[in-house]
Amino acid sequence: MKKRKMVSLLGVLTLSATMILSACSSSGEKDSKETSKESDNKLEDKVVIYSPHGKDILGQFEKMFEEKYGIDVEWLDMGSQEVLDRIRSEKNNPQADVWWGAPSTNFEQAKGEDLLDPYEPTYSATLDEGFHEPDWYWTGTSQTPEVIMYNTKLLKKEEVPKDWDELLDPKWKDKIIIRYPLASGTMRTIFSAMIYRDFKDSGDPNTGYEWLKKLDANTKEYSANPEMMYNKVAKGEGLLSVWGMPDVAMLKEQKNYPFDFIIPASGTPVLTEGIAIVKGAPHPKAAEAFYEFVNTPEAAKILAEQHYRIPTRNDVTDLPDWIKNTEIKEMDIDWDVFESQSDVWMKYWDENIKNGDKQIKE
Repeated sequence: MKKRKMVSLLGVLTLSATMILSACSSSGEKDSKETSKESDNKLEDKVVIYSPHGKDILGQFEKMFEEKYGIDVEWLDMGSQEVLDRIRSEKNNPQADVWWGAPSTNFEQAKGEDLLDPYEPTYSATLDEGFHEPDWYWTGTSQTPEVIMYNTKLLKKEEVPKDWDELLDPKWKDKIIIRYPLASGTMRTIFSAMIYRDFKDSGDPNTGYEWLKKLDANTKEYSANPEMMYNKVAKGEGLLSVWGMPDVAMLKEQKNYPFDFIIPASGTPVLTEGIAIVKGAPHPKAAEAFYEFVNTPEAAKILAEQHYRIPTRNDVTDLPDWIKNTEIKEMDIDWDVFESQSDVWMKYWDENIKNGDKQIKE
């Protein structure tokens, strides 16, 4: 009897221990789930941005975002093609969280190479078709018409080329400074547009290649970055360039550069500049917060009023008069063709058209 009682007591003790352990385990799992949930909703302490938008925009939005969220913003300013190349090289070990600024064709390339994570922002209903990737791998933030830029101290408006083909006149030999195209999404788009004008009907790029050869003959040098190009034209080392309208307008109005621009009469490519989250972003929650922050109506107005960016959102009101009144004849472009052909065209330009005597100037 005594032995049986001891066994029974042992069973009670075992059952009690099991119940205690089970309760502890259940409580631990609950705490763990709650902690995990809190962790999922908590923003990280840093976000890393790759962008071609320049130090003025990046510095301003860094300050505003840090003040609002207390999250440290780190950014690298480089050409949009350079951003794509860098994200490619970091594919197995992503360093960036957000890619802010580049033509939609660059983002399409990145999507095709599995470099982006889809993210449908809260403002998705404000973006018309064409201003976002169908599965939300990128969204458009602004529209950028391409223009002919000139030095207003050395050229009168009536002397400036009114259309693309006038840039080929021999009188402009060594008067044109161009941003090195292979590193720049803007320049790749302009060069590709010149090829596409004939290619869209003929399927043959050779007429476009001949056009670029004539432009190269008039080009004094290719600048390694936009600032170099701006300074060369401002100093009169070159009289003309081709570039994005927002940057030219901002330099003219805010920094008193002797610049103005002509919108080519036959039509111009109008880029959709975008934003995307890098696949495997180290700080995904902070990335989403930054993505949303720089695309609020308030941010769109700042970009329009202070940096001459035409917003893609259809709910931004009270935009500056220059946006309402500027007439832009948009070139009809199949952007899918650009995406598929641009690398081929630019490789040909680099290997067969660019004059070897024209070094990329640092």
